[in-house]
Amino acid sequence: MTNSNLARAALAALIGAAMAASPARAEIKNYEFQLAQPTVQVGADRIVTVRLVDKITGKPVPDAVIFATRLDMAPEGMQEMVTKVMPMPASEPGSYRFKANFSMAGRWQLSLGAKVQGETGTVDNKLVVTAAK
Repeated sequence: MTNSNLARAALAALIGAAMAASPARAEIKNYEFQLAQPTVQVGADRIVTVRLVDKITGKPVPDAVIFATRLDMAPEGMQEMVTKVMPMPASEPGSYRFKANFSMAGRWQLSLGAKVQGETGTVDNKLVVTAAK
């Protein structure tokens, strides 16, 4: 091998090693919301906490932009039974809190849409929260 061919081969090896060592980008399907507590008490101003996690690493995902929230009784066949959802300050990175009025006992569906920093696409999840007396 000549010096120039050897240098090119070494450069190609270095580039390959650098690419292999760099972390792979996650896909938007690798993120999901999870309920911190699946049950709340019936009543006004109840707090629901969810975590946004990377399913591959299990780590929380902070600083997501949540742009869609809906809370209804779709699991009980009452999609028209909708209540207002108010975002609240989070207590830790990767946690997202919401205040809502759970006016009756039963299963409520919390629908969330979010953008994750640096990722293309939207995280969309539907979580079932049970309101108990």
